[in-house]
Amino acid sequence: MSTSPTTSSSSTTTTGIPGWTTTGNMAVARQYHTASILGNGKVLVTGGSNGSNSLNSAELYDPTTGIWTTTGYMNVARQYHTASILGNGIVLVTGGNNGSIYLYSAELYDPTTGIWTTTGNMNYARIFHTASLLENGNVLVTGGFGRIYLSSAELYDPTTGNWTSTGNMNFAREYHTAAILRNGIVLVTGGYYKSALNSAELYNSTTGIWTITEKMVFARQSHTASILENGNVLVTGGSGSSYLSSAELYDPITSSWTTTGSMNVARENHTASILGNGTVLVTGGSSSSYLSSAELYDPTTGSWTSTRNMNFAREYHTASILGNGKVLVTGGYNGSNSLNSAELY
Repeated sequence: MSTSPTTSSSSTTTTGIPGWTTTGNMAVARQYHTASILGNGKVLVTGGSNGSNSLNSAELYDPTTGIWTTTGYMNVARQYHTASILGNGIVLVTGGNNGSIYLYSAELYDPTTGIWTTTGNMNYARIFHTASLLENGNVLVTGGFGRIYLSSAELYDPTTGNWTSTGNMNFAREYHTAAILRNGIVLVTGGYYKSALNSAELYNSTTGIWTITEKMVFARQSHTASILENGNVLVTGGSGSSYLSSAELYDPITSSWTTTGSMNVARENHTASILGNGTVLVTGGSSSSYLSSAELYDPTTGSWTSTRNMNFAREYHTASILGNGKVLVTGGYNGSNSLNSAELY
């Protein structure tokens, strides 16, 4: 959506579920960044934008102390990039934009040294793409935008550091999602190509071929997709012709979509996290206002309940599930400024 919302906090009645507490602030305010849970339990935040410039800085959150420390700088400043944890614990960052140039470059972060090293360039420069770690250890990057809308997909091989092209998607798309099903197939949903899309397709890593599956009920971009404990995929919110509160479920066995309960608040650019009890926590985002509200989806009932509001309204933030079960939310944008604040649910 192109309209500019105003900052607002929801006043919906809350449940008795524990709420939000602030934790240490990041050293740098940032939006459009990434957050990755490392093998040692710390959270690596990379890049993004401070509202004026793309960032090459990175920092680490220690859940045991609640403190952030800076770590090695990326070789290239980037926002709208992806970050994937490889099988060896190294973090692969791909693409993005440095403020003026779409990036082909990729680089690797070694948690044991705190150092970044460059690796092979992608075949296509891209932003607003997805990156998925496959069962064979390779990383599948799909779609995005790089002067044109992209249908291309490519594979990163950690053993060689090289990228190879794989089958193109049936539809070019950005602002889409990619979810790895229990059978290893990758489900790509929605996104944007001149308008919001309701199409969905499946990637078979054995054959390198994409096949179309049933369309979503609603066209949507800037939404979320989460794999539930029963293997179904929950898609929430986003925007199409308007901001969406709707949610729907994809059943990999029947290859079909069904609607489920709608969220209490329409939202895009939000996060969705699967908690230890199987419920899904959705946080923030924007619609007609920038949102501090959060809500929980119960897969057993298909219903949403409001939970405590975050301390700060934010979109373009990250949410990470820590080893202790808490959810760490970092940064984002509140309609006026990029944020350095972080909080725990």
